[in-house]
Amino acid sequence: MSAQKLDITRLGGQGDGIAETPHGQIFVPFTVPGDVINAAVEKTRASLIAVLTPSPDRVTPPCPHFGPDDENAGCGGCALQHVADSVYQDWKRGLVVAALESRNIVADVAPLVTCEPGTRRRVVFAARRTDKGAILGFNRASSHQIIKVETCVVASERINQALPALRRLATAVAVGKEAFRFYVLDAVPGVDIAVDAPFKLTEPDRLRIINAVRAEQAVSRLSFNDEILIEKQPPQLDFGRVIVNPPPGGFVQASNQAETVMGDLVVGHLKKSKRVADLFSGSGTFALRLAEHSHVHAVEADGPSLAALDKAARRSQGLKPVTVEKRDLFRRPLMLAELKAYQGLVFDPPRAGAEVQVGDIARSTVKHIAAVSCNPTTLARDLEILIKGGYKLMSVTPIDQFLWSSHVEVVALLERPKR
Repeated sequence: MSAQKLDITRLGGQGDGIAETPHGQIFVPFTVPGDVINAAVEKTRASLIAVLTPSPDRVTPPCPHFGPDDENAGCGGCALQHVADSVYQDWKRGLVVAALESRNIVADVAPLVTCEPGTRRRVVFAARRTDKGAILGFNRASSHQIIKVETCVVASERINQALPALRRLATAVAVGKEAFRFYVLDAVPGVDIAVDAPFKLTEPDRLRIINAVRAEQAVSRLSFNDEILIEKQPPQLDFGRVIVNPPPGGFVQASNQAETVMGDLVVGHLKKSKRVADLFSGSGTFALRLAEHSHVHAVEADGPSLAALDKAARRSQGLKPVTVEKRDLFRRPLMLAELKAYQGLVFDPPRAGAEVQVGDIARSTVKHIAAVSCNPTTLARDLEILIKGGYKLMSVTPIDQFLWSSHVEVVALLERPKR
């Protein structure tokens, strides 16, 4: 490892600054294009030592836990709080543009839809037992070390207010030496906690945790490895005008603000379709909004999420019919004959995308398609398949659901031209 003076010229795909040298590119976290720095270099990676000349696009991070490693900073949750908004937004939109260009897809990518700090409603904390109770926070970047956080500028006010309660409950849960995860959802009437842990609980452990939750007003439910230990009141989320009780640890869009934008884009594109298929539907983020205009068939592999969707649809007045099907679309995609029933379709798969399913959609007669993804790379692959199948890409909208990170949500709308 050697100390070198470096000029940072641009941002890489993970948000690290890049310096071009005679020996190749060097990636330096916490730097900004235009910075002149001293850095400790090891092969293609470097650690920031000092900023010699700051870039005009360098700003003061709003979070005390953000920055190069020290006892309070380096939590690993954010990568780009130190970059001016204009540069950050152009860079994040550029991730989508680059992914499409890699597949030779020509598209007019819309400006990034921004989300405000303090709007993240779903946060995953890491926790571990210590001699002084449990530590709860985020893993330092590329490390298993947990950095304790006193506040999170990305998370909602309700989650921040609940942090002392979360630490107390983490201490109650931490019966094993191994690290575990606290999946925290900001819901009504209180936060919903789903614990994912590599250890087991005894009956005395269960009773102690249940009593600990009873004492915390901020918490409505706690589950441990998918088993509900206590539910004081069922957590509630609004999907459009429909109230849903999400299952423990079930998939939920990270930001309600982003979800509203995504829902408006999807519904606006598909609302004239008499019958719509919602693939990888989760608990009904899109299905229950679409059901205000269309007959919806929701397909999802996760049984509890599908049950939550079905229950919400059945007890809501004024919706068009909603049918549900438990099905693993990776192993058993909807086939061409099944797709003939639908004029509209939305799919929102995990990060791996929906390559096999999209192959059948590309050969279908479905008129309008909304493709939603948190991974521009796999989305671009799936869009290429649809475009080669004859679909026209109408719009691409990047949404900053994952503020100050290298992740971006995208909604792409397609249409099959009349033949």
